[in-house]
Amino acid sequence: MVVGGWWLFFFESQPLTANHQPLTTSQLFENAMIRRIKGAKYLVKPTDPLQIDRDRSVPGLLDKMEKISFQGRNLALAHQIWLQMLQENAVVMMGIGGALVPAGMRRLVAYLIKNRCIDVLVATGANIFHDLHETLGRHHYLGDAKAPDAELVEEKVDRIYDTFASEEEFREAYEWIGGFAAQLDNTHAYSTREFMHLLGRELSEIATEDGILTSAFKSRVPIFCPAVTDSAFGVAIGISRIEKKNQFQFDVIQDVVEMAQIVSKSRSTGVIYFAGGVAKSFVQQSETAAAMLHNTVRGHKFAVQVVTDSSDYGGYSGSDFDQAQSFGRLAKNARSVTVRCDATIAMPMLVTSLSQTASKAMRTRKRIQFNFGKDLTISMP
Repeated sequence: MVVGGWWLFFFESQPLTANHQPLTTSQLFENAMIRRIKGAKYLVKPTDPLQIDRDRSVPGLLDKMEKISFQGRNLALAHQIWLQMLQENAVVMMGIGGALVPAGMRRLVAYLIKNRCIDVLVATGANIFHDLHETLGRHHYLGDAKAPDAELVEEKVDRIYDTFASEEEFREAYEWIGGFAAQLDNTHAYSTREFMHLLGRELSEIATEDGILTSAFKSRVPIFCPAVTDSAFGVAIGISRIEKKNQFQFDVIQDVVEMAQIVSKSRSTGVIYFAGGVAKSFVQQSETAAAMLHNTVRGHKFAVQVVTDSSDYGGYSGSDFDQAQSFGRLAKNARSVTVRCDATIAMPMLVTSLSQTASKAMRTRKRIQFNFGKDLTISMP
């Protein structure tokens, strides 16, 4: 009678012994093993329940999770696909959305950059602003998601779910950004990639610890920020224009051109997304944008995304990679996985595991090379 009556069906469907007695349980299973089970082509690899053994490392845990189910198995597959990207010398482009830096993921992203587990970063302006905020010696603070917001605004404390920050310190950062933009040569507009590179250079002079911007500058990894105006950068530079007549301009179309050039010159590409939004959309479109350069659209060869959004309402943030194939953004034979999980759970596990499993690939992989200036020069080894 266990499991919805399956046992009852199983016993009633079996023949009796010669003296009309029901077969024993062992006899039933012996018969089941001998006969060909219907649907056997699907029933090939049994799950293997997790157990605690001598290997208690994160890579060991993810290895075991390959034989469980649901998002645990998907997370283990994400690790394997990312590792394969590095081993096969794919150009790895990562998109980050949400509030990952305030949530404590800043050092993990910096590690990925410094160790060239990624070759290109596309980020929201918010994440880059919060990275700059911490590079300037400021902090985010452990808070409470149920804190009284009316009281917080009086105290000039900003809340990002369960994380706090000082509004006064944010405004100091606005002034710093406005001053930095004002000192740049305003005879030409800047792609966000060029602006972020120069910003990383400036911060490297004062940083006591490398963050995302400074790591990218030192490692020569381009950062693109396609929705830069939808962030504190837009506010800071806008205030600078009003108050100080700063004529600084962004050229976001140059970002599209340079991403298309990166994809066009790459032998194969892999994408990784932590959250969706504009970062995911911008990287995904780079394959079709490469058609501007009269290249055949191949689609990304590898794809991993960690998202919490649903695809049921037509939004692109949570859409599966199958949909991307209809736009030519994903290769027909691509290896891909969607992990529906909080990025603050998945990223620490994946990066920690890669720090051990990808050590050889990080040392030996043939990486795309960039020369920075007003225009981005790209070369493949």
